[in-house]
Amino acid sequence: MEDLGTPVLDNHLHLDPEHGRGLEAVRDFARLGGTHLLVVNKPSWLLGVEAETGDDFDSVFETTVDVVSEASELLPGRAWPVLGVHPGLVSRLVEDRGFAPEEASELMRAGLDRAAEFVRAGDALALKSGRPHYEVSDAVWRASNDVMRHAFSLAADLDCAVQLHTEAADDLTKIAEWAETRGLPAHRVVKHYAGGMLAGPTPSVMSEKDRLEVAADRAEPFLMETDFVDDPDRPGAVLGPKTVPRRVRWLLDAGHDDAVANAHVETPDHVYGIDTEATLSR
Repeated sequence: MEDLGTPVLDNHLHLDPEHGRGLEAVRDFARLGGTHLLVVNKPSWLLGVEAETGDDFDSVFETTVDVVSEASELLPGRAWPVLGVHPGLVSRLVEDRGFAPEEASELMRAGLDRAAEFVRAGDALALKSGRPHYEVSDAVWRASNDVMRHAFSLAADLDCAVQLHTEAADDLTKIAEWAETRGLPAHRVVKHYAGGMLAGPTPSVMSEKDRLEVAADRAEPFLMETDFVDDPDRPGAVLGPKTVPRRVRWLLDAGHDDAVANAHVETPDHVYGIDTEATLSR
């Protein structure tokens, strides 16, 4: 098992112990020097759940909590669950199941309420929400923004972070302002699948070299991720679980020690309140 001399955190990936690689992906991550994971639940429908009530999301969340517990046993550090409702669910509800946008929003907010209970109990670290990254009707857009703002209110009450799935952008200050209006500091809003430059939320940068070079040169808080989807039907989708450790090695070799400390020690503490150095002593 390679030791890179630093904590190595993948801020956003998925693990599917039933249909995907599951713990084998964790072993790959650890063998290359990875130490910590933030594991986001897969979209509910990809785990066979067509929710009718907020409680129906519980099995999705429990699947993630369980695999995170097993993953932690394989890591030099540990893993944490990030739970919520994928914003793409709104389209599935409206277009495939005949929900009105407002009804879809109500169900998705109820799912977030359930995710919040896992955070409140100490079984999850943060929430996940957002809005579609593709074209939707005005009514669906409004409904999606209502869901996202609800996530901010829950996170403010829980004193936790929110990871967002949104459209590609380098300026999301309006979203950060919505969070702050609800009592959630902007830095605790994390834009998943971000480029190296972002105004407003904290960027979770896709671990491609060009994006990471921008983030490293900016010297602003950032995180690193793969968005590994763990879907055998999409083997080449996004990045694999070995990528973050490999990119950390590449950054260190290029003299970006400060950027590595930023992404894997300082920003995780700043955003989530987690100590990736102390948890290496587990």
